[in-house]
Amino acid sequence: MAKAKSVIGASIPRAEGAEKVSGRALYTADVKLPGMLWGKVLRSPHPHARIVRIDASRAAEVEGVRAVVTGKDVPGLLSGQSIRDIPVLCWDKVRFVGDRVAAVAAETPDAAEEALGRIEVEYDVLPAVFDPLAAMQPDAPRLHDNVAGYEGPPQELLIPDVPNGLTRLTWSKGNVEQGFREADLVLEHTFRIPIRHQGYIETSAGVVAIGDDGRIQVWISTKTPLATRSQVAKAIGVPEERIRLNAVNVGGDFGGKCGPMDVPIAYLLAQKARRPVKIVMTYSEELTAGNPSHPSVITVRTGVKRDGRMVARYLRAVHSTGAYGGHKPIRASIGGAGTAGPYRIDHTFMEAIHVYTNTVPGGFWRAPGALQAMFAVESHIDLVARELDMDPAKFRLKNIIGEGEENALGVRLQGVKARATLQAALDAAGWKRPKPGPNYGRGVAMYERFTGAGPGWVILTSETDGSFTLLTVNGDQGTGLRTVLCQTVAEEMGVPLEQVRVVVGDTDAAPFNIDIGFGGSRSTNIGGRAVIQACSELREKLVTQAAQTLDCPKDQVVYRAGRFWNREDRRRALSLREVVAKAGGGGPISVTAKIEIAIERSSTSFVAQVAEVEVDPETGQVKLHRFITAHDVGTIINPIGHQGQIDGGAVMAIGAALMEEITVENGQVTTPHLGDYKLPSIADIPRLKTVLVHSDSGPGPYEAKAIGEMANVSPPAAIANAVADAVGVRLFELPITSEKVYNALRDRR
Repeated sequence: MAKAKSVIGASIPRAEGAEKVSGRALYTADVKLPGMLWGKVLRSPHPHARIVRIDASRAAEVEGVRAVVTGKDVPGLLSGQSIRDIPVLCWDKVRFVGDRVAAVAAETPDAAEEALGRIEVEYDVLPAVFDPLAAMQPDAPRLHDNVAGYEGPPQELLIPDVPNGLTRLTWSKGNVEQGFREADLVLEHTFRIPIRHQGYIETSAGVVAIGDDGRIQVWISTKTPLATRSQVAKAIGVPEERIRLNAVNVGGDFGGKCGPMDVPIAYLLAQKARRPVKIVMTYSEELTAGNPSHPSVITVRTGVKRDGRMVARYLRAVHSTGAYGGHKPIRASIGGAGTAGPYRIDHTFMEAIHVYTNTVPGGFWRAPGALQAMFAVESHIDLVARELDMDPAKFRLKNIIGEGEENALGVRLQGVKARATLQAALDAAGWKRPKPGPNYGRGVAMYERFTGAGPGWVILTSETDGSFTLLTVNGDQGTGLRTVLCQTVAEEMGVPLEQVRVVVGDTDAAPFNIDIGFGGSRSTNIGGRAVIQACSELREKLVTQAAQTLDCPKDQVVYRAGRFWNREDRRRALSLREVVAKAGGGGPISVTAKIEIAIERSSTSFVAQVAEVEVDPETGQVKLHRFITAHDVGTIINPIGHQGQIDGGAVMAIGAALMEEITVENGQVTTPHLGDYKLPSIADIPRLKTVLVHSDSGPGPYEAKAIGEMANVSPPAAIANAVADAVGVRLFELPITSEKVYNALRDRR
């Protein structure tokens, strides 16, 4: 019998696509429960102040209001991931404009809004600090009196010697001072990157219902169900076992949805009202009080020889964590490990410092911190190349890492496709061809990232009808993971895709409290490998039963395309249904696969991107005409999903390069809605061209490599380099707006 055609590498439709386009997909805001109330949150108008008095008595008088709760009612409740420093409701101080102070639950959103307006809060306004460098000065106002006293932060990473310091992370190789002494030329530049929102369609939302038995039912838009359950439990002071996070779809994430947001507040209201409560943030609340990216100040110093060889690199990234640090894992690199880039450098020292400021608390934005770091590093590389009078592409090719060499962090890499990837991008862009006209420019930038890993599990069931059901608590926040898992089961069990379905379960269905959810370019690696292990264990069970039924040794049983037979006697073949019925005693058979995958840092991926722009010297307007992105890839499990990750990532970063910025004046966000905060539309996107450089050394299932956080990192640097090539002005701050280009041209003149 011929082997079933492989589904790995096939562009199949999304597993959840029909649900989404038909409107059947359930999102948190769609949840409707009997007696459900609407929750609304009162937020601070001050960036830094003591709360002197809160009077919520008049709020309770509004018709339809069923619960009112203030920070004074529930002092001491804190939330957070690695560090629990976020007040559920502020009771003593507020630390940014938008900090949560009180909340109400009412029969209608209008009644809740009216009640908020009746809550009286008396503040004693305190001095505030908004710039991360200013926050590090000795005379800066202190936001947190005792950071070490919070639960959760790794003490060895804290920096009590830095005013308003949260943590410091460092990476190094060799002796950086020696490297600078050996250099013929040393250049240093500083770059600034503003706050950016993740731009997902669905705003953060949560629903809480408390049963008569005390079980807390939660519906929340999160990509990390088990971790979010743990955060909620700690914030409200109950055992995790009392909480069940029910499965809902996630309407986009891009790093921003990995915590409880307002769910602890919904719990407090539900507890008081004894009715379910739903809180859905408006987009204004998202932009003013969500968890956007960290504004950053990044200084890069590079030492080179006259022949263009880089010998030393120092990088210091100061990230404003905002008012709180609890929206992210403290040990996360915030781009630090990726700032080495795909280059040979003998001596390096890099550090990332997180500093409290009176601004919106920072969270994760797709490839956390990497865009900030690579905008600085890859822009700086062009500056060094120009100083040496070298073509920027030639300079990169001279320093680019090769097979078996150490990168700038001392990791020896295997299966290196850096040079081939860069050359593919340059060739596709026509780097050496004459430019189309005056004021045209081309810019190139690179990025390197390993495939993420960690713990995970799945439950695979062989049903009595011959189909397979895969259970996971990780849904799909847009990456297409459910589709990839369907393909993997179909491939491993040799059945058509129609016989496989993926079920997203609630947290009660989880046999282990270990799964870390989406993020870190790891989903396919963890989920795919767990599925392969589960399929192997299930096949073993089925083959054992088939051998008993066929009355032959196990090693003589052949399983292919959903059928079993004895290779020595093919007269009789068993179907999956028959074998499952016997092995399961008439019922289905399930296996649970649990894995723990270590990161293979020696196996990495490369991306090279080229932007072609035209700049109007009279207005500073930048027109992006072409954008080429070349990727070092392994086996592509679903090409259409893979390309979607590339296109979506490129568009996201083009927005960050040219228009996206949450502006803050004296602590107040001045871009509070999507009319002011500009996200790119199709009219802003040029022709995108993708070039794939294939490799057979991926660490993931079927030699796959990460793609989710590859295309969205270096476009701003490529575009800034192209603008400099076009009109000779260098911008050190994002976004690259016509006003900034015009002013730079005027200053040069």
